[in-house]
Amino acid sequence: MLAYVPQVTNRRSRRWLNDRLLVELVPRLNAEEIRGLFAPPPWGDDVPPLAFCMTNVGEWDKFRNIDMDKEARIIGRLNDSSAKKKFHADADKVAFLSAWKRIDYRTRDVLRRSFLSDLIAGYEDCIRTFIKESGGDVLALQVQDPFHRLLLHGVCEFYNLVSVTVTQSKDVESLKVTRIKKKKTGVVELPNITLSNFLIMSEEGTW
Repeated sequence: MLAYVPQVTNRRSRRWLNDRLLVELVPRLNAEEIRGLFAPPPWGDDVPPLAFCMTNVGEWDKFRNIDMDKEARIIGRLNDSSAKKKFHADADKVAFLSAWKRIDYRTRDVLRRSFLSDLIAGYEDCIRTFIKESGGDVLALQVQDPFHRLLLHGVCEFYNLVSVTVTQSKDVESLKVTRIKKKKTGVVELPNITLSNFLIMSEEGTW
């Protein structure tokens, strides 16, 4: 009696050969490699519990069952707070840019390239204190270095002040004194963003 031998088609033959080839090419995997194949959940490591699972059930129920009107009010307050912060940030930038434009363009270039933010911060501290607290009309600073005086005049322009450097004789030595005073018209407004902070941010590339 002849046994039935099923015919093997070309497609099935190619599939069998491909399977055999893959088995021969791929080496046997060890336990760690097999475990790595099934690392994602649910086969791998235990997934850490979510914050919601660790929260007290009663507190979570309060959050789930919050009144829709109350939720809308909370979200509205959060949006208003974010909008106010953004408005203040934009207003600070506008105030700073207005003060920055008062400085002569050549002095602006020197300020950017000077990298003397500590010196400029020292000038700013004196000038801001003079604007806020001093009852006097004139602030006098002795700055002998011509380059430093140029930076000082730039800071004065930033704060919309008048600055003039005069020569005073002391015995045989002449001293340079920069006299700074407020303008008669208008109140001097202090930008929240200081010039020294801007120069630091500009140097770091964050502005």
